[in-house]
Amino acid sequence: MEKEAGPKVAAVRLDDPWYDALAPGWGDLDGTGGIAPDGPPGPPQHNHSAADIYLEVQQSAAFREVRRRYRRFVVPAAAAFLLWYFAYVVAAITAHDLMARPVAGALNVAMVAGLGQFVTTFLLTWAYARHARLCRDRDALELRWDTQEMTRGIDR
Repeated sequence: MEKEAGPKVAAVRLDDPWYDALAPGWGDLDGTGGIAPDGPPGPPQHNHSAADIYLEVQQSAAFREVRRRYRRFVVPAAAAFLLWYFAYVVAAITAHDLMARPVAGALNVAMVAGLGQFVTTFLLTWAYARHARLCRDRDALELRWDTQEMTRGIDR
C-alpha cells in the first residue's frame, strides 16, 4: 500500500508477520524452496495454483472442524444476545410500569436492564475471545502454516 503526501511519496508496507517466518528450530531456506541440509526437510512442493490449494484446505477435515467449533459458539451466543436485546427493547416499549419500577433510589428496572446490555456485551466479547483462544486459534494457525507452506513460491 502506498501513501502519497505532497511531492514526496512515502511507501507504507503492510507485511504479514507469519508469512516468511520459520518455525523455531528450522534451518534457513536453501534458495530452492526447501530447507538447508542442517534443518528438517522442506515443505512439500505442489504443482497447483494458489486457488487450488485454498480450495483443498477449505475442503479438508481440519478446516471443517475449525468452522464447526466457530459456529457452535457464535450461533447460540448471537441468538441469545439478540433475544436478550429484543426483549429489552420490547419491554421498554410495552411494559412501562415494569420498566419504571424503582430498584434503588432513582435507579429503575429500565436503567438496570440497559446497563445489563453493556455488561453482557463485554461478557460475550470476553467469552468469544476465550473460546477462540482455547478451541480454535491453534488449529487455525496450523492451517495457515500449512497453506503458506503449500503456496510458497507460487506467483499470486
